[in-house]
Order: sequence, then C-alpha cells, then structure tokens
Amino acid sequence: MKTNITKSIASFFKQQDFSWRSIKDYLVIILGGFIQALGMNLFLVPANLVSGGISGAAQLLHYILNWPIGLIVVLGNLPLFIIGWRYLGGPKFALRTILAILSFSLFVDLLMYLIPGPGVTEDPVLNTLFGGILLGLGLGIVYLGRGTSGGTDILGRILNRKLGISISIAYMLTDSLVVIMAGFVFGWEKALYGLIMIYVSGVVAEVASEGTKVVRTAMIISSKGDLVAKSILEELERGVTIIPAKGAYTQEGRTLLYCAVTTSDVIRLKTIVHDVDPLAFMVIGQATEVMGEGFKPLAES
Repeated sequence: MKTNITKSIASFFKQQDFSWRSIKDYLVIILGGFIQALGMNLFLVPANLVSGGISGAAQLLHYILNWPIGLIVVLGNLPLFIIGWRYLGGPKFALRTILAILSFSLFVDLLMYLIPGPGVTEDPVLNTLFGGILLGLGLGIVYLGRGTSGGTDILGRILNRKLGISISIAYMLTDSLVVIMAGFVFGWEKALYGLIMIYVSGVVAEVASEGTKVVRTAMIISSKGDLVAKSILEELERGVTIIPAKGAYTQEGRTLLYCAVTTSDVIRLKTIVHDVDPLAFMVIGQATEVMGEGFKPLAES
C-alpha cells in the first residue's frame, strides 16, 4: 500500500514542470493568493460582504459555525478537485490549482490571526469597492501565473465540458446561489453590495490578467488592395495580410486586407484608405490583445 502511494506521488511530480518559467508562475500564484486573502480580511469579512463561489460559502459557514475560512475553502474544494482531476487533465491541471487554493486558504487564516479587528473602514461602499479591487487583482495575478482559482472555476469548466453550459453562465449560477444565501444570513442590503463587489472584482481580474491596451483590428475590402496595403506598410509601418475575396452579390473579385493597429493609428489608417480608394469598405473592430511583431512579443504571453 505504502509502495503504491509512494509511486503515485513520484509519478505526479515527474509530470510537473519545474522550469524557471514555471517556478515564476508558482510564485505569481502565491502572490495572487495573498492579495485575495488581504482583500477578504481587510474589507469583506469585517463588512459581511460575500464574494461568491466557494470562498463566499466559506464566509457564511464561518459566520454560522465560527470555523476558519481557509479550512472551509480547502474542504469545499476537495470534492471539486477530485472531479477536476478526472475530467480536466489530471496532474497537469493539479499543481497550479492546489497552489492557488492552499495559498489563499493559508493566507486567509493567517491574516485573520495577525490582523484581527473590525477592518479598515465601516463604510459599506468603500468595503465593496476596495474589497472587490483587491479580490479581482489577486485573481487576475493568479491567472497571469496560468493558475485557476479552484472552486467555481473548476465547476464551471466541468459543466462547460460535460453539459455544454458556458463558463460565464456557470459562474453566474453559483455566485447567484451564494449571494441569495447571504441575503438570508446577512440581509438583502449586504447581498446587493455583494453583487456590486463581485462585478468589480470580475472587471479588475480581467484588466489585471489581460491588460488595458485595447488594440484595433481593421478589415478593408478594396479594388485597389495592393496600393492600400503598400501605403499602410510605408506610412503606418504595420503588417498587412492580403486575402483574396469575392463579393456575394456582384461575384466580382476583391482584395481583403487585415491588419492590427493601435488606437492612435486608427485616424491615420482611415485617411490612408480614403486617399487611395474612397470607395473601399472598411470594418474596424477591437482586440483585447495582439502579440507578434510591432506589438507584445509572443514569448511574454
């Protein structure tokens, strides 16, 4: 029996990546867990604001049973982790998830011991905003380390894979259930503040993990595609992809140009296209991130 357990543990660690890049990821995940725990202890727990998911349910049980929040988070994640091990990639999925769950849980209980008291402020609005900011910042940093938050993150991915439920809807369902329970325990005003906090944390997590550098993409259909592409290359110094296309109505051949530019380049791009071909058809979209020459190096992702 002991031999089998030892072999399983050895096999688990053999499948892990301990390169310098992965070690940096692990440290980033631990930092994210600390920041989340800081937001929980300084703003959310003192104000009885529930964060949603497993950690929110842990807050409720802590209030009712006076059990340590971190311990409840670990126990609540355990069955989800076992299911996730089976359906989400086994050892490859495991280490970063374990690290995220344990670092958050340990820091929550440690900070609650080191920083007891009523919190930073009694203002519910300030607790909502700053609690959401710290929680979202920590979560975004965990994502930067290619980790997951465990809990509803695992559940959402399993529901998406097995039942076809979108991850965002799975998050909404689980968070809504916790907030409804918080309404019965802490009152509906606290529950409404909790909804605002969950929204704030989601926005901050997205900004922290993906950045704020919104990039524009342009699709240009022109009968003078080669000339338009040449002007973009020379004047904007941006790459252009030329795609042969055909109009569905006219059945005539056209050139489709695709390029990515910064927001400040959009006006110049419009001017260039208009000067070369005033009859061109142009669609400008938005990308959250562009990697490659002229933008963020792919190696940094």
